[in-house]
Amino acid sequence: MRVGSFVLAARFPGQGEGEALHRAVRSAEVAEEAGLDTVWLAEHHFVPYGTCPSAVTLAALLLGRTRRLRVGTAVSVLPTTHPVALGEQAALLHVTSGGRFSLGLGRGGPWVDLEVFGGGLEAYEKAFPESLDLLVRWLREASVGADGERYRFREVPVVPRPSESLTETEGPEVVVACTSPASVRLAAERGLPMLLGMHVGDEEKAEMVALWREHARACGRPAREIHGAAHVSAGVCQIADRRTDAAEILLKAMPGWLRQGLEAHVTVDGRPRQMRDPLAYTELLCGLHPVGTPRLCADRLAATSERTGISRFALLVEGSGDLAATEENVRRLGAEVLPQLA
Repeated sequence: MRVGSFVLAARFPGQGEGEALHRAVRSAEVAEEAGLDTVWLAEHHFVPYGTCPSAVTLAALLLGRTRRLRVGTAVSVLPTTHPVALGEQAALLHVTSGGRFSLGLGRGGPWVDLEVFGGGLEAYEKAFPESLDLLVRWLREASVGADGERYRFREVPVVPRPSESLTETEGPEVVVACTSPASVRLAAERGLPMLLGMHVGDEEKAEMVALWREHARACGRPAREIHGAAHVSAGVCQIADRRTDAAEILLKAMPGWLRQGLEAHVTVDGRPRQMRDPLAYTELLCGLHPVGTPRLCADRLAATSERTGISRFALLVEGSGDLAATEENVRRLGAEVLPQLA
């Protein structure tokens, strides 16, 4: 089992962006010290829900500050960037880090980001498959040209080529965030592992893994690839000596962050949106994920792995909103939970 942290650089009420980003960087450094496998970095624009606007930029910083830790994006929002530009950055991080970079990709939402960065609503609603395929080609081939509906350009060489990294893997791992059957099928068709969100429980994640395998098999993907797909389950982790104490930490801090963060999202076309109740959502997360004693946290991770077949985790550890408490949470995850999963 490979357990990592999920870093949003969340700005809690009363905090500034600098404080949120410092906590994000520090929690990643502590994650390496504590023996975690990976740090997954979220990307958001114009909202306090997450203050990191470029997951690949923060990944570059953390890859430079660490020596063993794998660093991934969860996710880089593809409709707000050119796939070749993102592919070049991913190749650069793969080569210079010795293969420690994972590229997580997602559609994001119908937010005003699409207007600001010029992608438009079509980039979100229609162009994701074309963009994904172009990006994957960039990471796998020596030269690439495009003749699609959205991207057209003459063939150009890929520089730097990910395969020149002198590692066992030819290029960076690519993971796709999936929230619907359509996105599950899209990832399965390409043999790409999924990142499944923290808002769904084991039963739904197991159904998505089963659908991925079924569709991948129907598309003729190799059996070895299907059985070896390393999907990632996102969740929340808060450790305390009593379960009630762990839940209380999150119930005090997370609703305020969720309320201001989710309310700040603006749709690009004025479409109505329904926001989750922050307190009810926090209670849901406490019930779904490893929140409690070290033994309970280990048991929940093991149970999720058994029910879903997923052996990689990205756990939100900054739910207290406090730097010292976040560092302690990460250290306890490494010292008191991971040994029980070995």
